[in-house]
Amino acid sequence: MAGITGGIQDVPSSRNSLAIDSLARFAVEDYNKKKNALLEFGKVVSAKEQVVAGTMYYITLEATDGGKKKIYETKVWEKPWLNFKEVQEFKPVDDAPAESSS
Repeated sequence: MAGITGGIQDVPSSRNSLAIDSLARFAVEDYNKKKNALLEFGKVVSAKEQVVAGTMYYITLEATDGGKKKIYETKVWEKPWLNFKEVQEFKPVDDAPAESSS
């Protein structure tokens, strides 16, 4: 089913991982600017892509927040022919259930 417009699929391992790393770093920098945070990019854990008007990348990444490694998910929309990149979503992945504060 590769190449179907609109379908989300794994980014092929043959795809230049530097491009995915660059998008992940862009997402971390965007988050830091918007939230006045100091996340440090670590590595990409996985990536998926969806062909839309451009490409939507779904990237799971590791970043360090205050010395603690955390996992985040981000969606980055890219239209290379327009030199356009936009972070659509950036959120932490809950690796443990939060304690109830009720």
